[in-house]
Amino acid sequence: MSAPTSSKPEFPWWLAAAAVLALAAALAIASSDLYAEVFATVAKGIGITIFVTAVAFALASALGLGIALMALSGSQWLRQIARFYVEIIRGVPILVLLFWIAFAGAPAFVAAWNALTAPLQSAGLIGELLVRDVSLLWRAIMALTIGYSAFISEVFRAGIQSVEKGQIEAAKALGLTGAQRFRLIVFPQAIRMILPPLGNDFVAMVKDSSLVSVLGVADITQMGKVYAAGSFRFFETYSIVAYIYLILTVGLSLALRGLEQRLRRQHQE
Repeated sequence: MSAPTSSKPEFPWWLAAAAVLALAAALAIASSDLYAEVFATVAKGIGITIFVTAVAFALASALGLGIALMALSGSQWLRQIARFYVEIIRGVPILVLLFWIAFAGAPAFVAAWNALTAPLQSAGLIGELLVRDVSLLWRAIMALTIGYSAFISEVFRAGIQSVEKGQIEAAKALGLTGAQRFRLIVFPQAIRMILPPLGNDFVAMVKDSSLVSVLGVADITQMGKVYAAGSFRFFETYSIVAYIYLILTVGLSLALRGLEQRLRRQHQE
């Protein structure tokens, strides 16, 4: 059976069903003292979840762009270093990377910092850095940054390579420097290819940010774990946790889809 050929967009019945379920859940929370209490407790972690996701994604995007430029550079050494980084980091699960950064990487960093700054410490200019001075929150952020930078670098690399080489050669003929070519010619065109998968990575990081709860970071999942452990209301608690994550991720997905369609229309005009 052939697929329908009509260009008329389908009505998003899935979105209507999701909206009905979200409204029903909101009414249940408003009408039930128990659900309202669970929601109020779990919602305290929304700020931490948003902070961890926003900071880690910004850092991962900056690092990923740098890795992508290394992968596309004229230096074989830089290309090999970039490939090594991407393949190694992508081969480690985010949860394992989180534990490694938190309990092995952070102490190693502190030891290296103290060794490098030993003369300054002896002179009394700075104090000794202790492992406990590096908060678990920032260890979690760095783990997400490193883990996602490898995936984001491939998104940037593919987007940059999608730009026609003829335009880059024309920019060279006009005397534009490498930085000017990237800023004025390459990146404005590549961003249309980069935005959809980059948005998907952002939504995925919102979900993966729940992993920071294993370090005791007070995000949505951790607040739910603490409440459920004390009240034994596991069904109600984790239903609310899932509800909040769905609101965040579906809302972000719709916003990013709208932005993508807007950019596509502007390009067609």
